Amino acid sequence: MEAEFYGANCIRLRTKSVSVVVDDYEADKGKIITKPSDVTVFTKENNQKINSVFSIDQPGEYEVKDISIHGIAARAHTDSEAEKTSTIYRFVINDFRVVVTGHIYPDLSEQQLESIGMVDILFVPVGGNGFTMDSIGALKVIRKIGPSVVVPTHYADKGVKYEVPQAELDEVRKTLSMEPTEELDHLKLKSREFAEGTKLIILKKQ
Repeated sequence: MEAEFYGANCIRLRTKSVSVVVDDYEADKGKIITKPSDVTVFTKENNQKINSVFSIDQPGEYEVKDISIHGIAARAHTDSEAEKTSTIYRFVINDFRVVVTGHIYPDLSEQQLESIGMVDILFVPVGGNGFTMDSIGALKVIRKIGPSVVVPTHYADKGVKYEVPQAELDEVRKTLSMEPTEELDHLKLKSREFAEGTKLIILKKQ
């Protein structure tokens, strides 16, 4: 399994037989990362026209080639307490358990945590300022889920025009109190052997 980061909350998860793009944020700006052969997944309802082989933007259970996808309804960061307009996605890819939270409110219920289950890789936004979770909220989610690896997303980036300013990655690291073990161009995993505790990995933007 391979993972690449494209800025904002956009991630590509890839195996030899299938490629999944999560939250292709460039689509509304005329620059689309998604290829026609990709599966697209959105953590919020998608109104963009993207040419893909299969698209998901709602909770539910899906099987796409050799990838299992479970969408879990969640309160978005900007939702009222009764709303659940966001979707957390749990992917099982070549036996790796990968979770992408999207812009959720950081208080997860026991039922949501049970659906999420054990997690190898967690992608979590950290930019804050009212748009998404800040590093404090992200740390709360990390502690509840207890993944082997954390990959932060949606932080300040000169190449991305955010609706509101996002926190710098160096600032986020201070709150998380996790020095990055590695800074990689892309994440490539062959074995499910992970060290004890939670490791922070920074993925460079493609």
